[in-house]
Amino acid sequence: MRGRSFVVTSVAAGLLGLLLAAAVSGGGGAEASVRATAGVSAATSASARSASVAVFGRRTKTSGCHVRGLLPDRGCTPGAILTQATVGRICTPGYAHSVRNVPESLKHAVYDEYGIASHVPGSYEVDHLVPLELGGSNSISNLWPEVSPGFRAKDRVENRLHDAVCAGLAGLGEGQRQIAHDWRRTYVGTSP
Repeated sequence: MRGRSFVVTSVAAGLLGLLLAAAVSGGGGAEASVRATAGVSAATSASARSASVAVFGRRTKTSGCHVRGLLPDRGCTPGAILTQATVGRICTPGYAHSVRNVPESLKHAVYDEYGIASHVPGSYEVDHLVPLELGGSNSISNLWPEVSPGFRAKDRVENRLHDAVCAGLAGLGEGQRQIAHDWRRTYVGTSP
Protein backbone atom coordinates (compact mmCIF):
# COMPACT_ATOMS: atom_id res chain seq x y z
CA MET A 1 0.00 0.00 0.00
CA ARG A 2 2.93 2.31 -0.52
CA GLY A 3 1.90 5.78 -1.57
CA ARG A 4 -1.38 5.88 0.34
CA SER A 5 -1.55 8.46 3.08
CA PHE A 6 -4.75 7.49 4.88
CA VAL A 7 -4.77 6.73 8.56
CA VAL A 8 -6.98 4.02 9.99
CA THR A 9 -8.55 5.38 13.15
CA SER A 10 -10.34 2.26 14.29
CA VAL A 11 -8.49 -0.60 15.92
CA ALA A 12 -11.22 -2.95 14.68
CA ALA A 13 -10.72 -1.74 11.11
CA GLY A 14 -6.98 -2.25 11.48
CA LEU A 15 -7.42 -5.81 12.68
CA LEU A 16 -9.87 -6.51 9.87
CA GLY A 17 -7.26 -5.24 7.44
CA LEU A 18 -4.72 -7.53 9.07
CA LEU A 19 -6.92 -10.55 8.55
CA LEU A 20 -7.64 -9.60 4.95
CA ALA A 21 -3.96 -9.06 4.22
CA ALA A 22 -3.11 -12.43 5.74
CA ALA A 23 -5.78 -14.14 3.67
CA VAL A 24 -4.55 -12.47 0.47
CA SER A 25 -0.95 -13.44 1.22
CA GLY A 26 -1.91 -17.04 1.84
CA GLY A 27 -2.07 -16.79 5.62
CA GLY A 28 -5.56 -18.23 5.83
CA GLY A 29 -8.07 -17.47 8.51
CA ALA A 30 -6.82 -20.07 10.97
CA GLU A 31 -3.26 -18.75 10.75
CA ALA A 32 -4.26 -15.08 10.72
CA SER A 33 -6.03 -15.15 14.07
CA VAL A 34 -5.02 -17.82 16.53
CA ARG A 35 -5.49 -18.43 20.22
CA ALA A 36 -2.39 -18.15 22.36
CA THR A 37 -0.68 -21.51 22.62
CA ALA A 38 1.18 -22.89 25.61
CA GLY A 39 4.46 -21.66 24.09
CA VAL A 40 3.10 -18.16 23.59
CA SER A 41 1.56 -18.19 27.05
CA ALA A 42 4.89 -19.06 28.61
CA ALA A 43 6.41 -16.02 26.90
CA THR A 44 3.82 -13.47 27.96
CA SER A 45 2.95 -11.78 31.21
CA ALA A 46 0.20 -13.00 33.51
CA SER A 47 -2.16 -10.31 32.23
CA ALA A 48 -1.73 -11.47 28.65
CA ARG A 49 -1.65 -15.24 29.13
CA SER A 50 -5.23 -15.79 28.06
CA ALA A 51 -5.01 -13.21 25.28
CA SER A 52 -5.48 -13.81 21.61
CA VAL A 53 -2.58 -13.29 19.25
CA ALA A 54 -3.08 -12.14 15.67
CA VAL A 55 -0.26 -13.03 13.28
CA PHE A 56 0.65 -10.89 10.25
CA GLY A 57 0.86 -13.44 7.47
CA ARG A 58 1.82 -17.05 7.95
CA ARG A 59 4.80 -18.50 9.78
CA THR A 60 6.13 -21.05 7.29
CA LYS A 61 9.58 -21.85 8.72
CA THR A 62 11.04 -22.82 12.07
CA SER A 63 14.63 -23.25 10.88
CA GLY A 64 16.87 -22.03 8.11
CA CYS A 65 15.83 -18.44 8.77
CA HIS A 66 18.04 -15.57 7.56
CA VAL A 67 18.23 -11.94 8.61
CA ARG A 68 17.66 -9.87 5.46
CA GLY A 69 19.82 -6.80 6.13
CA LEU A 70 17.79 -4.88 8.72
CA LEU A 71 14.69 -7.04 8.29
CA PRO A 72 13.69 -10.48 9.59
CA ASP A 73 12.92 -13.53 7.48
CA ARG A 74 9.18 -13.25 6.74
CA GLY A 75 8.73 -17.01 6.87
CA CYS A 76 10.00 -17.11 10.46
CA THR A 77 8.99 -13.70 11.77
CA PRO A 78 5.82 -12.38 10.13
CA GLY A 79 5.00 -10.29 13.23
CA ALA A 80 2.26 -10.77 15.81
CA ILE A 81 0.15 -8.59 18.08
CA LEU A 82 -1.86 -9.04 21.24
CA THR A 83 -5.44 -8.42 20.15
CA GLN A 84 -6.41 -7.00 23.55
CA ALA A 85 -3.76 -4.25 23.22
CA THR A 86 -5.83 -1.12 22.71
CA VAL A 87 -4.75 2.48 22.29
CA GLY A 88 -5.76 3.11 25.90
CA ARG A 89 -3.58 0.28 27.13
CA ILE A 90 -0.46 0.93 25.04
CA CYS A 91 -0.56 4.64 25.90
CA THR A 92 -0.62 3.95 29.64
CA PRO A 93 2.85 4.63 31.08
CA GLY A 94 4.59 1.36 31.91
CA TYR A 95 2.48 -0.79 29.54
CA ALA A 96 5.41 -2.19 27.50
CA HIS A 97 7.36 -3.03 30.65
CA SER A 98 4.31 -4.78 32.14
CA VAL A 99 3.95 -7.17 29.18
CA ARG A 100 7.64 -7.68 28.38
CA ASN A 101 8.52 -11.29 29.08
CA VAL A 102 10.91 -13.02 26.71
CA PRO A 103 12.70 -15.74 28.67
CA GLU A 104 16.26 -16.71 27.77
CA SER A 105 14.95 -20.06 26.48
CA LEU A 106 12.81 -18.25 23.90
CA LYS A 107 15.71 -15.98 22.91
CA HIS A 108 17.83 -19.11 22.37
CA ALA A 109 15.05 -20.61 20.22
CA VAL A 110 15.04 -17.45 18.07
CA TYR A 111 18.82 -17.65 17.59
CA ASP A 112 18.52 -21.37 16.78
CA GLU A 113 15.86 -20.76 14.12
CA TYR A 114 18.10 -18.14 12.53
CA GLY A 115 21.13 -20.46 12.67
CA ILE A 116 23.12 -18.21 15.01
CA ALA A 117 25.07 -20.59 17.24
CA SER A 118 27.21 -17.86 18.79
CA HIS A 119 27.74 -14.14 18.37
CA VAL A 120 29.72 -11.27 19.78
CA PRO A 121 27.78 -9.55 22.59
CA GLY A 122 26.02 -6.48 21.20
CA SER A 123 26.04 -7.71 17.59
CA TYR A 124 22.38 -8.83 17.81
CA GLU A 125 19.37 -8.08 19.94
CA VAL A 126 16.34 -10.36 20.06
CA ASP A 127 13.74 -7.77 19.16
CA HIS A 128 10.00 -7.57 18.66
CA LEU A 129 9.13 -6.86 15.02
CA VAL A 130 5.90 -5.18 16.14
CA PRO A 131 7.10 -3.48 19.32
CA LEU A 132 5.41 -4.01 22.65
CA GLU A 133 4.66 -0.28 22.76
CA LEU A 134 2.45 -0.80 19.68
CA GLY A 135 0.75 -3.93 21.03
CA GLY A 136 3.29 -6.46 19.79
CA SER A 137 3.34 -9.99 21.17
CA ASN A 138 6.13 -11.91 22.89
CA SER A 139 5.36 -14.80 20.51
CA ILE A 140 8.25 -16.30 18.54
CA SER A 141 6.32 -15.17 15.43
CA ASN A 142 7.16 -11.61 16.45
CA LEU A 143 10.80 -12.11 17.53
CA TRP A 144 14.00 -12.01 15.50
CA PRO A 145 17.73 -11.40 16.01
CA GLU A 146 18.04 -7.77 14.93
CA VAL A 147 21.50 -6.77 13.74
CA SER A 148 23.35 -3.94 15.43
CA PRO A 149 23.32 -0.99 14.74
CA GLY A 150 19.83 -1.39 13.25
CA PHE A 151 18.03 -1.67 16.55
CA ARG A 152 18.77 1.94 17.53
CA ALA A 153 17.23 3.24 14.29
CA LYS A 154 14.19 0.97 14.71
CA ASP A 155 13.74 2.17 18.30
CA ARG A 156 13.37 5.75 16.99
CA VAL A 157 10.70 4.64 14.50
CA GLU A 158 8.86 2.72 17.24
CA ASN A 159 8.86 5.77 19.50
CA ARG A 160 7.60 8.03 16.70
CA LEU A 161 4.77 5.64 15.84
CA HIS A 162 3.82 5.18 19.49
CA ASP A 163 3.70 8.95 20.00
CA ALA A 164 1.58 9.42 16.86
CA VAL A 165 -0.90 6.73 17.93
CA CYS A 166 -1.17 8.11 21.46
CA ALA A 167 -1.66 11.65 20.12
CA GLY A 168 -4.52 10.45 17.90
CA LEU A 169 -2.57 11.24 14.73
CA ALA A 170 -2.43 7.63 13.58
CA GLY A 171 -4.41 4.43 13.91
CA LEU A 172 -2.96 1.60 15.95
CA GLY A 173 -3.77 -1.07 13.36
CA GLU A 174 -2.16 0.85 10.52
CA GLY A 175 0.97 1.53 12.58
CA GLN A 176 1.23 -2.15 13.47
CA ARG A 177 0.78 -3.21 9.85
CA GLN A 178 3.39 -0.79 8.56
CA ILE A 179 6.07 -1.65 11.09
CA ALA A 180 5.49 -5.39 10.52
CA HIS A 181 5.80 -4.94 6.75
CA ASP A 182 8.99 -2.85 6.74
CA TRP A 183 9.87 -0.69 9.72
CA ARG A 184 12.21 1.42 7.56
CA ARG A 185 9.33 2.62 5.37
CA THR A 186 6.64 3.80 7.75
CA TYR A 187 4.58 6.90 7.07
CA VAL A 188 1.99 6.82 9.85
CA GLY A 189 2.32 9.91 12.01
CA THR A 190 4.42 11.81 9.48
CA SER A 191 3.53 14.61 7.14
CA PRO A 192 3.05 13.59 3.48
